[in-house]
Amino acid sequence: MSSDTARMLRIDLDRSSPVPLYHQMAKAIEKSIETGELAPGARLENEIALAGRLRVSRPTARRALQELVELGMLVRKRGVGTQVAPVRVRRKVDLTSLFDDLAGSGRTPTTKVLEYSVGPGTPEITDLLEIPADAEVVTVRRLRFADGEPLALMTNQLSLEIAPTYDELTELGLYAALRTRAIEVHMAQQHIGARIATAAEARILEEKPKAALLTMERTAYDAAGRAIEHGVHVYRASRYSFSTTLFAQ
Repeated sequence: MSSDTARMLRIDLDRSSPVPLYHQMAKAIEKSIETGELAPGARLENEIALAGRLRVSRPTARRALQELVELGMLVRKRGVGTQVAPVRVRRKVDLTSLFDDLAGSGRTPTTKVLEYSVGPGTPEITDLLEIPADAEVVTVRRLRFADGEPLALMTNQLSLEIAPTYDELTELGLYAALRTRAIEVHMAQQHIGARIATAAEARILEEKPKAALLTMERTAYDAAGRAIEHGVHVYRASRYSFSTTLFAQ
């Protein structure tokens, strides 16, 4: 079905349930998105039509759609209406690489190496990597795609002694390339944050000016506690999120 044709989903409401009708509607639409019944770009009927068909108030229908907009599952476009948002990558906060995570979730990761340079590291980087102050450092800047769409801009620095080649990093993720050298990441110190994209970042990531970005800074270590690499990555917040599981103590 064309995305120009509004989808009329079957939504069964339990009016005797204590669960609010708007939330029942939102969960039904969310399930249709997650199962693939509603594909990215599919257009939904507007809140007036939805309210009339399901015999609920217009504010109830509006709130159901807005709940999914706030979750990033629907987008509203002037002149188009309400559509299913592009696929969003949800990544657990684990010690893995983005390349491996994308491949493992059925996405197709590709990489464009924007910079591969060798030179003296700054005092901060040589200190983080625990290498001599005069040691040469490889700086790699890559643009990572998921199914052909730009997703993340990644800068990593590591000692020249262990650094993968330019060609390896075009074909593999950094951690996979390191594994070919029998170098395994065992632990890391990581900080996650958010900020506004610079003009250059927005252009490269094909985002709107001043779009929100998620940030991740990580220093990774092997099983012996030796520093392997330091990375500073930015991700499109409109396409990407981190998730974690918390336990009560």
